[in-house]
Amino acid sequence: MTVFSCNGLSKTYNDILLFDDISFGMESAERIGIIGKNGAGKTTLMKIVAGSVSPDKGSVVFNSGIRYEYLDQDPYFQSFDIAIDYVMKGRKETFEKLNLYNELCNSISNKISESNTLNELSHFLDLHNGWNLENDAKKILNLLGIENYYVPVNELSGGLRKRVALATSLISEPDLLILDEPTNHLDADSVQWLQDYLMNYNKSLLFVTHDRYFLDSVSTKIIEIENKKIYSFPGNYEKYLEQKENITSSQESTNEHIKAKLRMELAWLQKGAKARRTKAKSRIDWIKMMEGDLVKHKEKNIKIEVGKTFIGSRVIDAHNISKTIDGKLLFDNFTYIAVPGDRIGIIGKNGCGKSTLLNILSGLDFSDSGTIKIGQSINIGYYKQDLSELNENQTVIGSIKEIAEYIDVGTGRDRYLTPRDLLNTFLFPTRQHGAYIHTLSGGEKKRLMLIKLLIANPNVLLLDEPTNDFDLQTLTALEDYLDNFMGTLLVVSHDRAFLDRIVNKIFCFEGDGIIKEYPGNYSDYLLKKESLKLELRMEETTLEPKSRVKDTKPSNNSKKKLSYNQQRELESTEQKINDAETVKINLIQEINNCSPNDYKLMENLSNSLAETENLIEQLTIRWMELSELADS
Repeated sequence: MTVFSCNGLSKTYNDILLFDDISFGMESAERIGIIGKNGAGKTTLMKIVAGSVSPDKGSVVFNSGIRYEYLDQDPYFQSFDIAIDYVMKGRKETFEKLNLYNELCNSISNKISESNTLNELSHFLDLHNGWNLENDAKKILNLLGIENYYVPVNELSGGLRKRVALATSLISEPDLLILDEPTNHLDADSVQWLQDYLMNYNKSLLFVTHDRYFLDSVSTKIIEIENKKIYSFPGNYEKYLEQKENITSSQESTNEHIKAKLRMELAWLQKGAKARRTKAKSRIDWIKMMEGDLVKHKEKNIKIEVGKTFIGSRVIDAHNISKTIDGKLLFDNFTYIAVPGDRIGIIGKNGCGKSTLLNILSGLDFSDSGTIKIGQSINIGYYKQDLSELNENQTVIGSIKEIAEYIDVGTGRDRYLTPRDLLNTFLFPTRQHGAYIHTLSGGEKKRLMLIKLLIANPNVLLLDEPTNDFDLQTLTALEDYLDNFMGTLLVVSHDRAFLDRIVNKIFCFEGDGIIKEYPGNYSDYLLKKESLKLELRMEETTLEPKSRVKDTKPSNNSKKKLSYNQQRELESTEQKINDAETVKINLIQEINNCSPNDYKLMENLSNSLAETENLIEQLTIRWMELSELADS
């Protein structure tokens, strides 16, 4: 069934034509991800579909009876409702009838008419699962990182408003969800939960996101806005990259650099598949082997080396630092001695203290105890998405030149990196260099703030959620820049793909003031956490209850409760698991050694790896069933 159709849409914003005479439709249960550069019109197109913005030309026609919910990128509440009530009003009729039922039950009178009304209300609430509405709302809020259900929504910060608005959209269960950057302001665990929820969503979804793992896992179709037109690609983000690369390969005039970028992005995305999955790894031995063989960064042919200014013997020395805010212990006795080449990702739940840690390490805030020493030759660049430093009446290139005229990055012809070079690198076309800042979109302003930071050529970079509101092209440009960065990097991010690409160590806030260090990128962190959970489960299943200790006679037939066939199945399953693990290890080694340009081989190997993982998981489940039966 067709959900809606857009016919001949055109839209101009600030005298800039965003798209012209575009048409597309959406079918029931489709999940369409919209991609394109910042300023291409992604958000505007979704607002036109949602009816909050009118097109200059064309129309949007919905099928009769279709209900939809639109999540704005920056929602604003005028309501004085507390969070839990605001979310429950996502199912307005059910919420009102539940309140009426409670009011009638609490009334003193016992009129017959009220009894009849109570019966009708009870029947409605039975049919619409109204009795669980409050619990469902609390569950979604909690999964999205909100524990205070009773704060007025008009008092919430921007990030909390976004999460409450998202919870309201989800609980309403519309025929169509329209979500603009739904992963912004969510921690990695909440992003994973939302991803899993939407992957199983049996209705329609139209969304914009910069999270490539999320886009790849959730979407069933990609729509790209490019050169004022739209192009449709069936399948997820991985399939889009394949199709896009094939299209560019067929165009003789296409820059070889663009084709190489697409092939590299595809190969890298396929390698990062383990961070997109939620299934637990099935065997501890394999995981431990992987821990000792973390993927090494391949050497790149780098033309420039940024951040390679003199550092000296000290970068940032933090010894036994602690911090408590409003009675909440954020971290306790944390020690970090920074060295050049550190590439650290900082993760944890919202409000755990990640930004506070960066503030303290940068010298902008003070710890409650411990010491912080910053080297005299250290030039810290700290990205905090604060747009207040921008002069709206200044030109784009003028705002960069006031910081520096160039970056000295080495020797030879490519020694100096100019403001124009940086602007071009971060996708500001030449025609936009002289534009005034007040004409830029929000994403473009944040991109400009990043360039202003980088032109100062820091040798220590602290990045607080640098990927929010950046398009995929900007993220790729930033990753390329950081690949060449020779200084010390600490980044707070919930973007799993970005962390996989950029960092080689994880600092995880684990509660109770503990910050734990994990070697490797985000996928390696997941691998280690899953292995620890599996070890704990296996220890629990093998521990003998104290009530059995009184059994003094050792049993020579611990598996006597298995039948002959079950005993043989248990033994053969163990062997099958070992064989499958060997296949898996060989596949992983082949993937690690595979050329990034051989994307077809990479795809085949990745598919084989996924099939082998599924086989191991099923065999392990059966092995545990038989083992428990034998030990019972």
